[in-house]
Amino acid sequence: MTLQIALDAMGGDHGPEELVHGAVQAVQESDVGVTLLGDEQRIRTALKDYDWPSARIQVVHTSQVVAMEESPFEAVSRKRDSSIRVAFELHKQGKVDAVVSAGNSGATMAAAIKTLGRLDKIARPGIAGIFPTLKGPVVMMDVGANVDCRPHHLFQFAIMASAFSSMVFGIAKPRIGLLSIGEEGGKGNALVKKSHELLLNSNLNYIGNVEGRDTFQGDVDVIVCDGFVGNVSLKLSEGLAEAVLAMLREEISKTLKAKLGYLLARQAFHNFRERVDYAEYGGAPLLGFKGTGIICHGRSSALAIKNAIRVASELVRRNVNERIMQLLLESSPTAGVEQDDLSDLAAAKGPA
Repeated sequence: MTLQIALDAMGGDHGPEELVHGAVQAVQESDVGVTLLGDEQRIRTALKDYDWPSARIQVVHTSQVVAMEESPFEAVSRKRDSSIRVAFELHKQGKVDAVVSAGNSGATMAAAIKTLGRLDKIARPGIAGIFPTLKGPVVMMDVGANVDCRPHHLFQFAIMASAFSSMVFGIAKPRIGLLSIGEEGGKGNALVKKSHELLLNSNLNYIGNVEGRDTFQGDVDVIVCDGFVGNVSLKLSEGLAEAVLAMLREEISKTLKAKLGYLLARQAFHNFRERVDYAEYGGAPLLGFKGTGIICHGRSSALAIKNAIRVASELVRRNVNERIMQLLLESSPTAGVEQDDLSDLAAAKGPA
């Protein structure tokens, strides 16, 4: 079955031209269709530069765009004909199977929740970041959607990220670590300590606290944290990777011996660049709402957009939401939660 992926063609820093290029690559290299939303004239002008299977790219004109600096929920409510709002409306109507956007991440999350709603019993949807490690990819959640959290939110992040890791990366029982300032269970702030107890008393494959330096070792498959810490970790990692590559280029250019050494190790440098390039992972999945969405970096290249469309199609084909619901039923979401958290959790569950 050919899946149809909606792409917010007005999001991102490079305009619709780069996003259209990524969409064309996606339909050329995989069995997907893409619906491009935004300024129809600009989109069709960009499409003229490429050969593409016309039956698998559609264009839907929208008259509004949510800017990066706008308040997410206000903009989504006010701009009903914005490219991101209409994309999720098409998803709700069943005309597309997933949504990809490199625009305002808050607005993307807001549009998903407002249009499609949360999965049953999920208190807060979140954003899952994918990081390269020495042994394989690790999923960190949340990386920006929820800056203030309670223990049961982190518990559900663990469930959602574990389901994603299991279905997309084929890991039967993903190892889960809680990001803290020390490996000992008694370390961390109040949120981390309570979350540690909650995870410890569950049937998830929780191995305990992990420190920031453990992120890239590959000894865990899922790292759980609140969105404030996760977003700082994400941006720090991106900045470090860019700085390391810049430093290497600077050192290589200093001497003839270094330049000759680079020629001999050029493939190794190329492989390293690919391993740390966020474009290889496409974007960050939105988990916890009744649908499928991917948030891409604002600076996303055509390669990143192509890969984001690929990841979106994998999420749909592998029924990640179904796995999340299954894990919710199998796990014990109230063990170790204090009374105020139980009240919030009951509200999130709704009527029995």
